[in-house]
Amino acid sequence: MTASLRSKSSRDKLRSKGERLRRQGLRPIQIWGPDVRSSAFRANAHRQSLAVAKSRRTKADQDFIDAASDLDDFWNTD
Repeated sequence: MTASLRSKSSRDKLRSKGERLRRQGLRPIQIWGPDVRSSAFRANAHRQSLAVAKSRRTKADQDFIDAASDLDDFWNTD
């Protein structure tokens, strides 16, 4: 089988995609985030959520989050 009849390797596909994205003015970056699967993350998230739930400003904070999350009016510009 000749090289032209074989499908591209994963490396070639990735290189082609990278070149295409660069032509569009993009560049690769690497972002590190927390490992949400770790027990330490879960414990810390739980601790923080309890602190928020016990806060005297819980309702005001939740009202703010709800208002900020309700973006239907923002996105629907009909």
